[in-house]
Amino acid sequence: MQAPSVGGVMLPRGNGEAIRLSRGASLTDFAEKINANPASLVAVMMNLGEMVTATQSVSDETLQLLAGEMNYTVQIVSPEEEDRELLESFDLEFGEDEGSEEDLVVRPPVVTVMGHVDHGKTRLLDAIRKTNVIAGEAGGITQHIGAYQVATEVNEEERRITFIDTPGHEAFTAMRARGARSTDIAILVVAANDGVMPQTVEALNHAKAAEVPIVVAVNKIDVEGADPTKVRGQLTEYGLVAEEFGGDTMFVDISAKQGLHIDSLLEAVVLTADASLDLRANPTQDAQGISIESRLDRGRGAVATVLVQRGTLRVGDTMVVGDAYGRVRAMLDDNGNNVAEAGPSTPVQVLGLTNVPGAGDNFIVVDEDRTARQIAEKRAARERNAAFAKRTRRVSLEDLDKVLKAGEVQQLNLIIKGDASGSVEALESSLLQLDVGEEVDIRVLHRGVGAVTESDIDLAMGSDAIVIGFNVRAAGRAAQMAEREGVDVRYYSVIYQAIEEIEAALKGMLKPEYEEVELGTAEIREVFRSSKLGNIAGVLIRSGEVKRNTKARLLRDGKVIAESLNIVGLRRFKDDVTEIREGFEGGINLGNFNDIKVDDVIATYEMREKPRV
Repeated sequence: MQAPSVGGVMLPRGNGEAIRLSRGASLTDFAEKINANPASLVAVMMNLGEMVTATQSVSDETLQLLAGEMNYTVQIVSPEEEDRELLESFDLEFGEDEGSEEDLVVRPPVVTVMGHVDHGKTRLLDAIRKTNVIAGEAGGITQHIGAYQVATEVNEEERRITFIDTPGHEAFTAMRARGARSTDIAILVVAANDGVMPQTVEALNHAKAAEVPIVVAVNKIDVEGADPTKVRGQLTEYGLVAEEFGGDTMFVDISAKQGLHIDSLLEAVVLTADASLDLRANPTQDAQGISIESRLDRGRGAVATVLVQRGTLRVGDTMVVGDAYGRVRAMLDDNGNNVAEAGPSTPVQVLGLTNVPGAGDNFIVVDEDRTARQIAEKRAARERNAAFAKRTRRVSLEDLDKVLKAGEVQQLNLIIKGDASGSVEALESSLLQLDVGEEVDIRVLHRGVGAVTESDIDLAMGSDAIVIGFNVRAAGRAAQMAEREGVDVRYYSVIYQAIEEIEAALKGMLKPEYEEVELGTAEIREVFRSSKLGNIAGVLIRSGEVKRNTKARLLRDGKVIAESLNIVGLRRFKDDVTEIREGFEGGINLGNFNDIKVDDVIATYEMREKPRV
């Protein structure tokens, strides 16, 4: 049945039937479903006031608008359903244990530690693992996620528990939610002196949505003002009733700092798992699981931390993780030791992937490299289309308020680079959620893992974008290129600062009083040991000049290793000097900081007052 013509074009008209389309579908995809000419749909969109090409990926809202005009309804296929259909086309299935009941064996529980920021989640894992990870976190906030396996003794039997460490800051909501979806049991950490806080409730809701049992760790019982009973009362309002109050939730009072009652907490996790869950998996099938975290390592390439959920992953297996694939070249456990295979509930670092997968991507082992490549390429194309279709919300941060005052509707284009995929994803998610009114849109043109490269600067030049480096710096000639072309590159090590600065700029409130001016860079050619002065860096000045008593940062493989260092001593041969210029060699003493290696780069800078114009 033909509808009246629109703009002189006759169109098929539906009877309200549903059309299934994937995210980022084009008008051509829509036309194929209803047996229409794509050009006619372009004409319809023009009549509706939208300029869209036939092959352009369009947003879900645009598809709904077009479908409504033609008396169809649109069902946007969820990413999970798209992926399931993709795997089915290769006769693969994710998420199911193969074989019979006899093939299933008991596996360790996978535990996520959740709770409000600064309530002691990292210190608790620190106490459990007897290592110190918090010292390496900027601002004391966990900004990456990882997985670790520990052993404990319950009823004279050794039991293993796998921990997924998810960050506590609100910016990591998506990562934390994903952690809850991949976990068996959640440990909810609540500080006895603070009680239930907003993120405590948020974490609790994630755990409930994932339908996982919860064990409550009441931390900081050694702190003044601690009231564990009050915490039990507060959580009762949210449906967590302690066993001593007649409920079924185990509460354990602990002090992560003092290491008190950690064994009791681990025992509670094991007992809860035994009582509430049937934790079994088939270790003999092809491995399947989830990517916890991934990063780019200069010497080893893409390194992904994966959690095997079923089957056994072995060195030499061909796997596909999100839009990355490859043959497993090597596997490392959480202590950095090489392992040949990893069974259910075991976290390992995998080397050999073609690129860096996203945090939370599913992985599956396949028989052939060709199959893995085809799946990865189709996933990548799907993600590209979805990204093009996003109507995500451009401009130098310094000039943004002037643009707003001119009354123009503008778009802030961003390129985000970071040291780990989870951090990049969290930062992007937080920035896109900034509420700055209707005047300005934010659009993330590109995000990736690794140092800021020349191609990033090229993209920023062509689109007038701002580059954000999160725990990474510009590599090679990218820094000089950015300065030469006037590209605004911003570096951050704490996610709060990035969010606050972008938000302040969007609201026209950014008024920087000082700016960082790079003075020079020096490449370490040799390290000399001195019993009196510590390690001395024998350097070649690559650019600018290095001055004594200025600030410096140490870069290794493009990543920032140390900030706020001081150039304490500067020498040319045996003479103390105040500065060394580009092209000359010399010696640099960074005071008490001795963690320097050959090929590291010392970048010096100073803060100069910058008046607002």
